Amino acid sequence: MTILVAEASSTRRRALSALLSQRGHGVTAIASLDEAYRLLQRSAGSTTQFEAVAIGWPEYSEGLAEDVFGLLHGPLFEHLPVLLLSDSTSAAAINWRMTRPRTALLPWADFQEAPAALAHLLEPSRPREASPEPEGPPLRVLLVDDSATVRAAFSRLLDREGFLVDTAAGVAEGIRKLRTQAFDIAVVDYFMPGRNGTELIREMRADPALAKVVPAIITGAYADDVIRESLASGAVECLFKSEAKELFVARIRSLARTVRDRKAIEAERRRLEGILSSVGDGVYVVDPSGAIQLVNPAACEMLGYASADELVGRNAYETIHYAHEDGSLIARAQCPLLHSYARGAQLSGLQSAFWTSLGKPLPVECTVYPLRMEGQRSGSVVAFRDVSARRKLEEDLRWAAEHDALTKLHNRAWFERQLEEEITRLRRSGQISLLLFLDVDRFKYINDTAGHSAGDQLLIEVARRLKSRLRSTDHLARMGGDEFALILRNVAVDDLEALADGFRQALVTAPFSYGGKAYRITTSIGATALDERTLSPSEAMAQADVACHQAKSGGRNLTHLYRPDSNERAAMDRDLGWSVRLEEALRHDRFVLAYQPILPLKGILEDDLRGTEGELWRRQLARNPESPALFEVLLRMRDAQGELVLPAAFMPTAERFGLMREIDRWVIDRALRALREVRDAERPVFLTINLSTQSLADPGLASFVTARVVEHDVNPEQLIFEITESHAIEDVGGAQRVLHQLRGLGVRIAVDDFGTGFSTFAYLKHLEADILKIDGSIIEGLPDDPLDRTVIAALSSIAEAAGKQTIAECVEDRQALHALLECGVDFAQGNAVGLPRLQLRPSLLRAIDGGLADTDEAPVLLETPARPKAAETGQG
Repeated sequence: MTILVAEASSTRRRALSALLSQRGHGVTAIASLDEAYRLLQRSAGSTTQFEAVAIGWPEYSEGLAEDVFGLLHGPLFEHLPVLLLSDSTSAAAINWRMTRPRTALLPWADFQEAPAALAHLLEPSRPREASPEPEGPPLRVLLVDDSATVRAAFSRLLDREGFLVDTAAGVAEGIRKLRTQAFDIAVVDYFMPGRNGTELIREMRADPALAKVVPAIITGAYADDVIRESLASGAVECLFKSEAKELFVARIRSLARTVRDRKAIEAERRRLEGILSSVGDGVYVVDPSGAIQLVNPAACEMLGYASADELVGRNAYETIHYAHEDGSLIARAQCPLLHSYARGAQLSGLQSAFWTSLGKPLPVECTVYPLRMEGQRSGSVVAFRDVSARRKLEEDLRWAAEHDALTKLHNRAWFERQLEEEITRLRRSGQISLLLFLDVDRFKYINDTAGHSAGDQLLIEVARRLKSRLRSTDHLARMGGDEFALILRNVAVDDLEALADGFRQALVTAPFSYGGKAYRITTSIGATALDERTLSPSEAMAQADVACHQAKSGGRNLTHLYRPDSNERAAMDRDLGWSVRLEEALRHDRFVLAYQPILPLKGILEDDLRGTEGELWRRQLARNPESPALFEVLLRMRDAQGELVLPAAFMPTAERFGLMREIDRWVIDRALRALREVRDAERPVFLTINLSTQSLADPGLASFVTARVVEHDVNPEQLIFEITESHAIEDVGGAQRVLHQLRGLGVRIAVDDFGTGFSTFAYLKHLEADILKIDGSIIEGLPDDPLDRTVIAALSSIAEAAGKQTIAECVEDRQALHALLECGVDFAQGNAVGLPRLQLRPSLLRAIDGGLADTDEAPVLLETPARPKAAETGQG
């Protein structure tokens, strides 16, 4: 069965179809209501019918829409489940849904709930099939009688009752058939020439192979001596030829129930034996004294015995559980298993040790169940499993929860617990300890140029050197990335700086070698004293972190001791204040987007460099009709006075406090809203949106972008995500997966700061960029600096060879535009090209293509030309 998906938006149609296909539905997707009407009409009179319909509620009412929804509301399709998807809470959609059974309404923003909504609608239409009661195979009956008439009459009667009947004319033929064929019931005539039926039954009872055949005597004479002899011979029933047929059939059915009950018991016994033999847990059965009665193969294998015969009959205590895992003997009076055997008590989850045939302990978890037969306690069943692997796994998990897998040092969670304990101890003792926060310098450079394996080895080497200086009472942990922390306990106040700097010197003394190259290891260290006045672990960590930043700001490879009487605390408070303001800006929507144009350079002339910004822009877009209107999305924040705040003021704090993921998502959502407003423009609009490294580490980013693309109904091919390099991407593999998912949606990827170091070439290789943005610091010397021309031309050649487009950032001088074109650059961006605008309006795009003035909004200078880098950054 197939679900009909009808939606005019290709983006939404593709997304919904893909989602339903992933859940196992067949999908027929169409774009027009006209086609939906034709398909529904055709399906009404054919065998090809739809399981359900998922249809987008049209924005505007029209006759065709009324036809389609009228058809779905009519008698032909009133049984068909319908899922409506709407942009808003349309009163008409709600009314239609309320008046039609088996209908659900979802907003497009929640389209990912469509499979669940359809499953709920479809459930009543799928009646559950009643499972027929299983019937066993028909029973086989052997009828032995010397009368052919009797044999024929009773054979027909039993055949009508569903039995398989065979006959024999005498005792000899009867016993031969019983021994060569399988029968369930034998009905034997008492009086027969030569040998009576009781003789046949005695032979059956004497033959073990026939013990399961139920024998019965049939006779024409109702005599006490005949009945006594028949039962004495082993017959379980005496039937009479003269009795009513219904009574005869009832007696045979009673025998049949006996046979079926016995077969069911035997089948259950075989099943239980099979389970016991195949179960992975060891199982043994003991009597109340502890003597082993039965052992399954798993128990034999775990305990090292070749067969159950080696254990059956032996005492379980003396053979299996006589000692603890360390070898110390367990007294009989203290053995919980022996007590359980004797008392018939149940034990659950007992941790113990069983001893193998080789005399080695096996850690086990066992459960004891009392065994009762016919209401009487007859022993105990013991089920046990080898927990060696589980115990090792639990130890490994405990280790992993407190350690860093790469360096084998303790991790942040463990360290924070130790820090809390240390501060509590110092409040009682009055002693002083020292907290160090270390950040490895130039780690990103080594990681990107020499490879991630080199970066890993560097961190291992740093951990080894730090560990070599520790006392037994000190604590060391890797906090994440290239950051480490130490607690040096009970130190002298005069030695604080010397102790801290000793760890820095331990790293500097010898270079780090990898791949035949030597690298100098340096670190920036922030230190703070811990004593009875330390308020909390979080404040101590904040002080050490601030001190570490001071060491980095001072030129790196330095040690800085935090002093409470300095203004460093004020700087920390400012950071905390900014974090609160950022959180409030997210909650109260106080961020603002601006859009800076990116200009195609193809065909630009010297004469174009004169005139207004708008004239240059319109002229270049007219020369490049295939080029979209391209803008970079820039982020600003409104302060309490309504003034716009540049990202340089708040972005470092956002990165330090882990707020970039939420900010990036806010930007993506608002940018797609703006893109929706101009989706009908004659010239398509493309937006570049910056992604932080925190978002690149977010596995849910692609799902979020997909949901917003569907909600706002925009083409994902009009999006370009820009990777910033303000911090190293610690997990390049994870970033590759996120970017691969985004590229799967149709978006493109741009790499920022191209040309500023070897790291860019590493990202170019690993992150599959489509566009390279040449760093603004290289553009500054144009058009006059020949060295800058050479560098830009070389970078453009590399990009062209790799099949990438290039954008020159931070162009502040129009005279540089023609030089950039000569160097092979494709696009330019900066205040010389176009100032950012606070809104992306349709009138602006009409002005671009029509040569008109955009009167809706003049460009607003939101950047500081003296710091061109600020003009190119969006979120950071």
